Amino acid sequence: MSNQKIITIDNLSLQEFDSEAELIPLLTPEDEEEMNNEELPEALPILPLRNTVLFPGVVIPITAGRDKSIKLINDANAGSKIIGVVSQKNEEDEDPTFNDINSVGTVARILRVLKMPDGNITVILQGKKRFEIDTVTTEIPYIKATIKEVPEKRPKKGEKEFSAIIDSLKELATQIIQESPNIPTEATFAIKNIESQSFLVNFVSSNMNLTVKEKQDLLAINDLKDRALATLRFMNLELQKLELKNDIQSKVRFDLDQQQREYFLHQQIKTIQEELGGVSHEEEIEEMRQKAKTKKWDEKTLKHFEKELSKMQRMNPQAPDFGIQRNYLELFLELPWNHYSKDKFDLKHAQKVLDRDHFGLEDVKKRMIEHLAVLKLRNDMKSPILCLTGPPGVGKTSIGKSVAEALGREYVRISLGGLRDEAEIRGHRKTYIGAMPGRIIQSLKKAGTSNPVFVLDEIDKLSSSHNGDPSSALLEVLDPEQNKEFYDNFLEMGYDLSKVMFIATSNNMSTIQPALRDRMEVIKMSGYTIEEKVEIARKHLLPKQLKEHGLTSKHLVIGKKQLEQIVEGYTRESGVRGLENKIAQVIRNAAKSVAMEEEYNIKLTDEDIIKILGVPRMQRDKSESNEVAGVVTGLAWTSVGGDILFIESLISKGKGSLTMTGNLGTVMKESTTIALEYIKANADKLGIDPEMLNKYNVHIHVPEGATPKDGPSAGIAMLTSLVSVFKQKRIKKNLAMTGEITLRGKVLPVGGIKEKILAAKRANIKEIILCHENKRDIDEIKPEYLEGLTFHYVKEMSEVLAIAITDQNAKNAKILN
Repeated sequence: MSNQKIITIDNLSLQEFDSEAELIPLLTPEDEEEMNNEELPEALPILPLRNTVLFPGVVIPITAGRDKSIKLINDANAGSKIIGVVSQKNEEDEDPTFNDINSVGTVARILRVLKMPDGNITVILQGKKRFEIDTVTTEIPYIKATIKEVPEKRPKKGEKEFSAIIDSLKELATQIIQESPNIPTEATFAIKNIESQSFLVNFVSSNMNLTVKEKQDLLAINDLKDRALATLRFMNLELQKLELKNDIQSKVRFDLDQQQREYFLHQQIKTIQEELGGVSHEEEIEEMRQKAKTKKWDEKTLKHFEKELSKMQRMNPQAPDFGIQRNYLELFLELPWNHYSKDKFDLKHAQKVLDRDHFGLEDVKKRMIEHLAVLKLRNDMKSPILCLTGPPGVGKTSIGKSVAEALGREYVRISLGGLRDEAEIRGHRKTYIGAMPGRIIQSLKKAGTSNPVFVLDEIDKLSSSHNGDPSSALLEVLDPEQNKEFYDNFLEMGYDLSKVMFIATSNNMSTIQPALRDRMEVIKMSGYTIEEKVEIARKHLLPKQLKEHGLTSKHLVIGKKQLEQIVEGYTRESGVRGLENKIAQVIRNAAKSVAMEEEYNIKLTDEDIIKILGVPRMQRDKSESNEVAGVVTGLAWTSVGGDILFIESLISKGKGSLTMTGNLGTVMKESTTIALEYIKANADKLGIDPEMLNKYNVHIHVPEGATPKDGPSAGIAMLTSLVSVFKQKRIKKNLAMTGEITLRGKVLPVGGIKEKILAAKRANIKEIILCHENKRDIDEIKPEYLEGLTFHYVKEMSEVLAIAITDQNAKNAKILN
């Protein structure tokens, strides 16, 4: 039932209409009998109703807006006040004809006509009797027709079945009024006070939530008992719907707690924001849907996105998961799916860019150009994974930036130093609070293309923890056969990384997991020579630092000699980071003088360098004199480049024991033991009295004891030192050596040759003894770095001793007996 008419019958009268009355009395049986005895006119003006049906005895208000209807009401109100009311078959018809209206209607009396400000009129009608249209006499200016009364079959007075139906109607009507929140409880009194059975049926039928057609079908039923039963069926259905609705509401209803309070406040804020020009959630979802149409997605990805968007649409915007879902979909839309930048394959231009940004590093630049050449020939080639390894500060990271510029690709870099959580690579699952994608996916989103140059910095600094092993997560990223479908936990989809050019950098390959190292092509980058450092400082570091300090070449000039002085006296490194810091210190001193308008030397002198940087802390290593027996110059490799070291031997009377000092590692100590055992086994061949080996204790020392030293490359130097001290003969002047020895006296090759050669040249060494297999390393070094050096390639220890030990007695030689 609805409340649209129960309340609107105030101030109406069913008999003599009194405009001052405050209450309408309900239709009594006497009123009904009097109404039934009234004679119907032969013809009536017909008023079509759009959306309601008038029943006999019921009073309803009607708003008329059509010109024909307004004229009809005005004419009737001025005359007999009696009209015929019928319902339209179609509500949309603006100008209904005879064929557009139902034939059965109700004769109505006009009780009051009210004129509205908008020109429409409201008329209050009271139903009298049912009629049926016989013949239409005219349709202009409105429909007029002859009518005939429709007789109503009523049950006999006191019939029990009909009385039971009426009682059920009252009871159901009361229940519906109680269950429905829209009908006032006062309506119960109206139902209980209706005495006329036929009026009760008509009153309930008129106020039920039925369609116009259903009400018209009820009106057309001639038998009052059948009409009452049909009405009862509709009421039962409506009651069931109300009970079901209320049951559902009671299940989902909960007290107005803090959460609800916050929800209502958020809704108010949302409404205010929308009024101020904000974006509603519906608009946001529609915006995402439109943006998705511009993406280059395959069918699988599009289907997944639409599924997740529908999921978001069903979510409560105040729920915590709503924010995660929105972030997820925004990531989906911002990722550059199948979007690739076009590569520039101008290899000459690429060579110029690499030469411009990096001095030296010929092998690395050659490899990069070769890679670009292959890409040019085969666009579909999967990018190999390159790993640049070498000491700090030699330009590993900046190589990636230059390659990106040369190729015309975006440049992305992530630092892996200290990374311990696998989720940093693979992302978190969406179920976690604060979930986010891994760094790989985040970086691709930032790059805006799916084929950037991706630098994985410090890959050797990865570590594992209870949160997983990030290096294992990188196995899929760095495998060209697997990374076509890289799975990120947050994204929940495979992403194609096969077109990404990965360049990893490391300082020490030994700490990288073997499986990960196997997936990369390793390119070794050695340290710079002094000449290279001077050129790098002159061409790159000095102009860069002048610009950063707001100066130009007119304010300060540093010559090659002064740059070399800074390199040798104040830095000891393979790269140029320390050198750049020292140059910046010099430039800051000049900047201070410029700012304070003080006089200073624009062309830097040696004295200026000492004044600004202090006394040189690093002195160039010089080879020791060869006057004393047992002093040999060895060559060593360190993390900051090559170096020379001195091995000293001394014998004293004793029982043939061996002592070693100088912070030596296990391998180096073993080399000393091997050397001594070789001498004992071959004493006769070496010209040493075997008895002396048991009468004298041997002490071997390597200076700079605070510095740890290890490795097999000092083996031949140890042996040469021991033979020299037992024979008390001098070592050849300006000679250095490096190589591993075996118990058989074989000389084995060692690594770090380039760095060792550069260290030897700095120390003014003229001759170097190497294993014959190390000749290939010498062939790779530029000839200009080898000027003034003589190389002796040996296979046996006997060859080393023949070259290194002279026939001259050492200074203050001991007489061994």
